[in-house]
Amino acid sequence: MERCGWAGPDEIYLTYHDTDWGVPERDSRALWEKLILDGFQAGLSWITILKKRENFRAAFEGFHPHVIATWGAPEVERLLQNEGIIRHRGKIEATITNAQAYLELSKDQSFADYVWGYVDGTPLQNHWQTLADVPAETPMSKAMSKDLKKRGFKFCGPTIVYAWLQATGVINDHLITCPRHADCAAMA
Repeated sequence: MERCGWAGPDEIYLTYHDTDWGVPERDSRALWEKLILDGFQAGLSWITILKKRENFRAAFEGFHPHVIATWGAPEVERLLQNEGIIRHRGKIEATITNAQAYLELSKDQSFADYVWGYVDGTPLQNHWQTLADVPAETPMSKAMSKDLKKRGFKFCGPTIVYAWLQATGVINDHLITCPRHADCAAMA
């Protein structure tokens, strides 16, 4: 059995694949953090985000939406000077907007309940043979992206949403030849 072909050879990538990617995440704040990081990844390689993830957590004060939702121009300018993160004004401003949208959505239901509601609380188990079989987006990621945007979220297109759902284990897209496929399926 071999790992999914996208993992490696860098140790940080292997560790992420083996311990984090595809593990069902049911904590609202952690789900939101991963959505934000997937938005920052747009146009870049994921390893870039992995290498900066702890810097992001420090710069964004633990990704607590209730804190970030209050930020404005001074915080944006501070973050634009932080060499430890991706310094993209649009993505930084979108994080603040997304925190506000998260809080608004949370008035009706938890973010975790919202996300997991798309799969009735049970991770989808795909059975891909090769990386070429794995889609970049699906009807579900398109529907969720459209709804998130309607609710005010930004940097959440269908491809970003699909990658996020894979990363958070809402969808198990480990290849069936990867030992983590069975491990993540058992966590459902």
